[in-house]
Amino acid sequence: MSEPPRRDFTRPARLAALPLGIAGRAAVGAGRRLSGTPAEDVALALQNQAAEQLFTVLGELKGGAMKVGQAMSIFEAAMPEDLAAPYRAALTRLQDAAPPMPAETVHRVLGENLGPRWRTKFHEFDDTPVASASIGQVHRAVWKDDRVVAVKVQYPGAGPALVGDFRRLARVTRLSASWIPGPDLGPLLDELVSRVEEELDYEREAASQKTFAEAFSGDPDVAIPAVVHHGPTVLVTEWLDGVPLSRIITDGTPEQRDLAATRYLEFHVAGPARARLLHADPHPGNFRLLPDGRLGVMDFGAVDRLPDGLPRAIGRLLTRALLDDAQTVLDGLREEGFIRPHVDVDADDLLDLIDPFIDPLRVPEYRFSRDWLRTHAERYRDPRSVDFRTGLRLNLPPEYMMIQRVWAGGIGVLCQIDGVVPARAVLAEGLPGAEFGPLP
Repeated sequence: MSEPPRRDFTRPARLAALPLGIAGRAAVGAGRRLSGTPAEDVALALQNQAAEQLFTVLGELKGGAMKVGQAMSIFEAAMPEDLAAPYRAALTRLQDAAPPMPAETVHRVLGENLGPRWRTKFHEFDDTPVASASIGQVHRAVWKDDRVVAVKVQYPGAGPALVGDFRRLARVTRLSASWIPGPDLGPLLDELVSRVEEELDYEREAASQKTFAEAFSGDPDVAIPAVVHHGPTVLVTEWLDGVPLSRIITDGTPEQRDLAATRYLEFHVAGPARARLLHADPHPGNFRLLPDGRLGVMDFGAVDRLPDGLPRAIGRLLTRALLDDAQTVLDGLREEGFIRPHVDVDADDLLDLIDPFIDPLRVPEYRFSRDWLRTHAERYRDPRSVDFRTGLRLNLPPEYMMIQRVWAGGIGVLCQIDGVVPARAVLAEGLPGAEFGPLP
């Protein structure tokens, strides 16, 4: 594989191959059942084949398609177990890996960014990538000053592919915007596309990473690798050794899970106040648990600029929700733009909708688990439920889009880690406007 397919008819055709491929395997499966193969064995084989095709197609397309895959790998914690299990391994692989580009392509990109004598910048350079993501892959190397470094190389053509995917998504979604009762999709989609374009700019990413590194310099709980060199499509940073969160999710000890989950939540709550930026890509591939117990944080392509930190309204309204003050919560969410002026929402129904996510703040420690998230997700998906109808009436203001991405995705990751977290204390200390008071 060399570059991600970019032509408009090629990428949709690849995406269309997913449901068509599944349908084809279903037909084959029916034949196997007729020939005497047990139905359970056929179903398992078909699900495993579909999961592998999902990994292959999303990984090869890179761009927005793979970002969708990475998002799916976070939110699988909310899926029913019988649906999630066959796809979990393939989707989790998308958090850290995808089919790599050839070494000659990597060398060409390095030459374009570091000059024709790019090899003189390194004492060693490993052509085999250690991780691959939606718009780039990472190589381990030794810089000319003997520092071990991570070299992120952007896929040629990934920029147009990524922007094209999301612009195509925006066009399709706008067609239905007039009869979707919830969010005002126009401004939201404009914000989404502009943020996606920012992720392609490695020089902007280098500046964001330097800001975080300065804000957390000497921190006992968080490690941000220093930026060593950067160009338009190459970013060189110090290397971080540690256990990826994706490995802790699959094989971590209880102690590792508790520590990783706590550090993860602390970073996302405290980061905006210290760096005036929000790290907005919460998937596990961007985090490591270091041998000294610190959380290593990487990939600062997606950030939200928050000069005043997280909005105080979040902490204030969580506080009122803890006190069961439904009307104040309703009024505050309307003021922040989560409820559009012409939409009526029952205050008690709204409080019932968000109440499960207040539970972690009612106790000193809380275990975020797949079962907990799955139980409530099923309520929200049921068209017959009040929660479903209430959720349809809510809006997402563009200025909250990245915050929502982090909070929703972060909860999914916490549920995958399955650790015990002092969530109440973490939010009380780091969230502006939060005044929870002592537990009864």
